[in-house]
Amino acid sequence: MRPDWWIGRAGASIGLGVFVVFVTSAIGSNDGHPPNALGYLLLVAPALVLLLRNRFPLTVFLIVTPLVVAYYVSGNPAGPAAVYAIFALFWLSMRRGALIAGMAAGGLFLAGIVSWFVFDRHDPLDVRMSFGIAWAGMVIAAGAALTARRNSMTARREQAEERTARLAEEERLRIAREVHDVVAHSLAMINVQAGVGAHVADRRPDEAKAALLAIKAASQSALTDLRATLAVLRGSQDRAPAPSLRRLSELTDATTAAGLRVQVDGAPGELPAPVDSAAYRIVQESLTNAVRHAKDATRITVRFAQTNGSIEVMVRDDGAGSVDPGSGNGLRGMRERAEALGGTLLAGAAPDGGFQVRAVLPVRGDDS
Repeated sequence: MRPDWWIGRAGASIGLGVFVVFVTSAIGSNDGHPPNALGYLLLVAPALVLLLRNRFPLTVFLIVTPLVVAYYVSGNPAGPAAVYAIFALFWLSMRRGALIAGMAAGGLFLAGIVSWFVFDRHDPLDVRMSFGIAWAGMVIAAGAALTARRNSMTARREQAEERTARLAEEERLRIAREVHDVVAHSLAMINVQAGVGAHVADRRPDEAKAALLAIKAASQSALTDLRATLAVLRGSQDRAPAPSLRRLSELTDATTAAGLRVQVDGAPGELPAPVDSAAYRIVQESLTNAVRHAKDATRITVRFAQTNGSIEVMVRDDGAGSVDPGSGNGLRGMRERAEALGGTLLAGAAPDGGFQVRAVLPVRGDDS
């Protein structure tokens, strides 16, 4: 059994006991009637019992209060022994709640009234009983209020910790999506161009050189975007341009270099930065999936349309039979981006063959 369940409470109990004994002795000496041996025993015993208040608050209150009453009826000088009972009741209210404390106090008051008449004490009880009940009510209310405040502070602290953890997790997922989109797109283009270069290196050196130049451009773009992501983490001011559909030509050029013709229909127009960034990443990941998974594809269509305060982004390839890229990080990341903005994203086989990604993103201005 751990000893700190009572050692940590010893200071208050002993301090309270020293205070009660000292003040009571001073009052008795001043009146020429100091406490006798029984009186000192009844003054010290409650302090010792209070050492157990953290583990047995109800039992401690039910023992301490009769000891205090016994002291006052023992004929010893008056003093502040009542603070023992007040302190025990306050602690009971904090540990077990106002209901248990009120029932315990009420039971002792009832027992006191019965004992008073059993022992034929006919002094008026109205004033003292009312005073005691009032004190008990105030003590119980104070204990309950302090407990409620402490619980409220604990709940607020837990909510703050939960919110911090949630924000950290959201930031981690955002960075993971950014890194995945940059690396997956660039590596897909590099892989395709490397295959082309290896295939034509001996027969068509000019095409092999073009493939190497495309690899160089793709790797340089990947390094630039990765530096931008790391700059955000470090808080650096040296950052690359944010993902934006204004850079759409970079994606279409890289895809064309990989052997697929890209047709762009419509224009996205001016979009809020979060929507612009999400739409760019969705197009980027869709083109990457088409390069990697579209079987016998020759053309990719990218279409933008604005309807009812939303922008629709559709990317479709003409592959011979849809090859679903599965539910990996790419599709999950696109869907998370769309849903984070209150939009939707559907991906699957196109009605006329190939694979299609369709995202609808709400367009909200800064003043909305």
